Amino acid sequence: MNDSSALNDSPAAATMTPPASTPPPIPAAAPVGFPPLPYAAAATQTAILTQNLTKRYGQLVALDNLTLELVPGDVFGFIGPNGAGKSTTMKIVAGLLAPTSGQALVMGKPVNGNGDFVRRNVGYMPDFIGVYEDLKVAEYLEFFASAYSIARKQRKAVVEQVLELTDLKYKRDALVDSLSRGMTQRLSLARVLIHDPPVLLLDEPASGLDPRARIEIRELLKELQRLGKTILISSHILSELGEFCNKLGIIERGKLLVSGTIDDLMARARAHPVIAVQVVGDVEPALLAIRDDPRVDKVEQRNGQILVTLHDPDLHHHFLVEKLVQRHVRVHSVTPEQLKLEDVFLRLTKGIVQ
Repeated sequence: MNDSSALNDSPAAATMTPPASTPPPIPAAAPVGFPPLPYAAAATQTAILTQNLTKRYGQLVALDNLTLELVPGDVFGFIGPNGAGKSTTMKIVAGLLAPTSGQALVMGKPVNGNGDFVRRNVGYMPDFIGVYEDLKVAEYLEFFASAYSIARKQRKAVVEQVLELTDLKYKRDALVDSLSRGMTQRLSLARVLIHDPPVLLLDEPASGLDPRARIEIRELLKELQRLGKTILISSHILSELGEFCNKLGIIERGKLLVSGTIDDLMARARAHPVIAVQVVGDVEPALLAIRDDPRVDKVEQRNGQILVTLHDPDLHHHFLVEKLVQRHVRVHSVTPEQLKLEDVFLRLTKGIVQ
């Protein structure tokens, strides 16, 4: 079976990453059609690197020179409207789709031409998975453990580990087609963890889940973060991404508009900072003190507060306090506006899809 078709029914990727000094034994005779996979990659400076990644379908440009870098341990939230290129990027990194130009690297190796290495080191969870309906949960996971060349004597222990990690032990004997949407998502995560890959690609893992199931998936992702996995995750639930992602990227029409830490994106979206000022007593002296300052763009009153819009996004607001104190205005609070991820997304995108 060749690199592109060996595991079409599974996510691309790798075995619970053991210490490099004591790698698990790989069976001398792997199952027919599934050659032994290499050991998990040693630590590298970059876990995922895309360089000018481009994907065209005729005249449609699904990805446009996308360059992205994740270092080991990063949890990168990939944000964008439907059709922006998120899934295309993940499929290329997983080795399931060839780029038109550019390249993707995983743990320092190009994806193209290194199919076994990619399958060993990447776990890919698509937004929708097909399941084998006549299998029990444990049997389903044992099948994929076999596909990843995990020795027979190790499979049950590995399956029990991922069942415990994903809180599915009590469902081990349930038929796969009897699971709820939330349980199916957990099973999909268990499947991509069966070979313990250092890199995880999770495409909308919370899609279609009810609030409780979303919370459970979120807590599971936090646990994977604590285990040191490098995670590229796409989601439309922006507030939740902000809880566990250390970096975010916004993509639209195949172009990466901006990427960086949450603070970086907040600063980029906040072209003109808004400061909420609350004073004790009459607000008129405060308004007179602030309005004529050249550093102030706009002043308005709302809900008992004075909202001050500054010209310069890099300007600290301490000068407002100084001016008010000089005018003997009693200051109750001076608070910078706190943007939400939804605000950042709306300000940096145009809502245009392919």
